[in-house]
Amino acid sequence: MRLTSEFVVSALLRRVEGQGAYATVARRGDATAGAIFVFVDGLDGTVALYGPAPPMIDAGPLPADAALTGNRVFASIPLEPHGSREAAEQVIAREARFDPDVWVVDIEDRKMRCFVPVMNG
Repeated sequence: MRLTSEFVVSALLRRVEGQGAYATVARRGDATAGAIFVFVDGLDGTVALYGPAPPMIDAGPLPADAALTGNRVFASIPLEPHGSREAAEQVIAREARFDPDVWVVDIEDRKMRCFVPVMNG
């Protein structure tokens, strides 16, 4: 059974705050199956964006922490111009036009942690 998006986001918020960072839901999507995007702001001009990893055939084992998100795995999304908030907002706006059910979690963390399992490669 897959965990709902609302449950995953709620657990993510608790995990972030439990580790001394700050998180908020910037956009609420479909409670059951909305895609989740994670925006990380390092509070020094550095930003990163993570979204659902594309499905891969024979991708190998999931990251060790994938159980924390109900085996939802994320991938880093390249931002051009490099690492700007505006570029991240454009990506999110494009995704929301394609799928209005997306969630966006905004994390402020000087260590630039995303708190979700990220696929390598």
